[in-house]
Amino acid sequence: MISINGFDFLFTRCKELKKKKVAVVCPYEDDALTAIEEARKAGYVSAVLVGEEDKIKLMADKTGVSLDNYELLEAVGEEKSAEVAVRAVSSGSADLLMKGFIKTATLLKAVLNKEWGLRGERGESVLSHVMFAEITLLNKRVVAITDGGMNMYPDVKTKAAIINNAVSCLHKLGVSCPKVALLGAAEQMYLNVPAANNAKTPVEEELSKTASDAALLCKMNERGIIKDCIVDGPMGLESAFFKENAIEAGIKSAVAGEADILVVPDIDSGNMLGKSMAYIAGETCAGVLLGAGKPVIMLSRHDTSKTKLCSIALGAVI
Repeated sequence: MISINGFDFLFTRCKELKKKKVAVVCPYEDDALTAIEEARKAGYVSAVLVGEEDKIKLMADKTGVSLDNYELLEAVGEEKSAEVAVRAVSSGSADLLMKGFIKTATLLKAVLNKEWGLRGERGESVLSHVMFAEITLLNKRVVAITDGGMNMYPDVKTKAAIINNAVSCLHKLGVSCPKVALLGAAEQMYLNVPAANNAKTPVEEELSKTASDAALLCKMNERGIIKDCIVDGPMGLESAFFKENAIEAGIKSAVAGEADILVVPDIDSGNMLGKSMAYIAGETCAGVLLGAGKPVIMLSRHDTSKTKLCSIALGAVI
């Protein structure tokens, strides 16, 4: 089995592949335009800028980006800009989508349009966000975190789809059988239930749900419903990163200490884990939205320039 060490492989792969064209929706903020300019200069992508031409020119003047290197598609308003960009991708005239200064909900509505959107092969795909972090403490091993940006409180069926999205992504990055850790605050498969009326506290309810969901997902993996990966949990973050912690806790697992994918129980924990990696630990990160017909690059104004470049390269490779 192969794990990914460092993000440099993304840039190598980009140079080996045919250059991809990115449709950037409403590039009216400097971070979106400068990120795509950096990726274009590096030779990873070309781009079509979609939106109101006067606003695009204003931002180009502000950032010093020459529009001579870009195709422009005029569209007035967020909804029309999203439609034009998504249609460009779904028709094949662009390869992937990138969010600029536009509401996420507006962009996703266009992505999920039944007629011309990017709903995937069967039109029933679950969209999920995956964030990759290059963990210095693990000798720059790259670990995927999902889903801290899309699904709020997923049920078992949704969690299975989230896992499948991330596993498919890892396959495209060269990891043939990813190891998936289902994270939880409690690693045991049982909980003590208070005697009085068998009532549980809200905390116990959540821990119990996380544990029972993990048990079902592991069985789905064992029976081949979730394929081409190894799934285990519930597991603490420390056990997912370090096998010795799992051994001390009495956990025998092929995933412990070798996790490629960390599946969080809800959007709160995933969002905080991802931001802790990026903003507190200062790790280099990359992220895309999966489950649509093509990847969707969604950047934050607070991302570092390398994270922005890595995210665009990630979208181009997968």
